[in-house]
Amino acid sequence: MTHIGACGDGSATFKMVDTSPKVSSLRVATAEARVVLPEAVSRVFLTEGGRTAKGSVFDVSRLAGIMGAKRTSELIPLCHNINIDEVSVDMSYVKEVGTVLIKCKSKTVGKTGVEMEALTGASVAALAVIDMVKGISPEVTYTVRLLEKEGGKRLVRDGKVVGEGGGGGI
Repeated sequence: MTHIGACGDGSATFKMVDTSPKVSSLRVATAEARVVLPEAVSRVFLTEGGRTAKGSVFDVSRLAGIMGAKRTSELIPLCHNINIDEVSVDMSYVKEVGTVLIKCKSKTVGKTGVEMEALTGASVAALAVIDMVKGISPEVTYTVRLLEKEGGKRLVRDGKVVGEGGGGGI
């Protein structure tokens, strides 16, 4: 593992990966979170337009996702503090399955990827949805996954590695 080593006494040593030899390139990642709502919460989206006593679920959660992506290196140990050039959070309610679909896209020109920022943004947006509706029902769950990643060693599409990322320098 690139971040963890062993000392002679068996304890672990930690380090951030050295990105200084890498060449900067455009890095883009998109993560998806799905928040599954029980029927009582789904009714709020159908009858109240996604507004609860705390306000607009989508507005608050979208902002939370952007803020979360910006704070990724403070939340995830050994994650590089990178300049994020763009973060967007798109949300929709899929009434057929009672689910809020969240997509967080992050972009940078740098030496390391932005997939953790996209995943953190999607996760924090999902947690904000849960916080906004927990008074209606605590029976809310979410999943999160990396959808797309490009610009580094690997190219990811629909959550699967499909080839080299073409992370040529600029």
